[in-house]
Amino acid sequence: MRKQLWQAITLICMALFVQACSANHKILTQTNTAMKPDSISGYKQVNGIKMYYEIHGKGMPLVLIHGGGSTIRTSFGRILPFLAQHRQVIAVELQGNGHTSDRNAPFTFKQDAADVAELLRQLGISNADFMGFSNGGQTTLQIAMSYPQLTRKIIVASAFTKRSGAQPWFWDFMSKASFKDMPQQYKDEFLSIPGNTQQGLQAMHDKSLYRMQHFEGWTDDEIQTIKVPALIITGDADVAPPEHAVEITHYITNSKLAIFPGGHGEYLGELLTGKKNSRMPELVAALVDEFLGE
Repeated sequence: MRKQLWQAITLICMALFVQACSANHKILTQTNTAMKPDSISGYKQVNGIKMYYEIHGKGMPLVLIHGGGSTIRTSFGRILPFLAQHRQVIAVELQGNGHTSDRNAPFTFKQDAADVAELLRQLGISNADFMGFSNGGQTTLQIAMSYPQLTRKIIVASAFTKRSGAQPWFWDFMSKASFKDMPQQYKDEFLSIPGNTQQGLQAMHDKSLYRMQHFEGWTDDEIQTIKVPALIITGDADVAPPEHAVEITHYITNSKLAIFPGGHGEYLGELLTGKKNSRMPELVAALVDEFLGE
């Protein structure tokens, strides 16, 4: 435990140093992923769905996988421009989320992993880094287990591997949750996308809720099969307590830990929890860049 906590302190101090060196860097305060001249967006027919993706920047591919019920913009809108400064960021939207069409099947992490792997195959990418937030972190873990040949390094942000890894209040909430509990910002974001409908929004909500209500996760032995370098990130007031993030690093041999102040995704600048003028997303991007560059 002491060793893992020191790793966390070391990583955070390193990131603070990188931030200090770039103190005059322009602060990004808006939550958008406005397309720059070197950015593209598009769709691929993937395993029966029309899957949306965006590519920003140049360099070693870093695949971003959003949280449940979310989009590229809601999960990564503030941090993506910083990540794309030194890497080719490939941001995806999963089955039934955002711009991506749905299929007549439930949401599963295995299917999401298969969809991401097929999309990358069609894009001609045989090896990449992956960064997933919340449910996207669980998809990232599944990719590392199912497609190790595709995976160079992973960043798992605010995810848990088993039911006991999340706070009890989370499961209590999930057992009673309904459509009215879905954040209005997520509803508005989904409906702002041309072609999306109220029916599609309801289906996305219902499938997302069903997946979490029936979540079983992975055994410790399954998590131990992950051999790629991993950076586990969480907030100190997150859905999963910091102790679970430490536990994950015990099972992934080549892993590091970073714990930031705040709630679920606050350190990323996530739409619901991020603070508008916070420099935390820039700090986290610097930390991720250092980890991927090691």
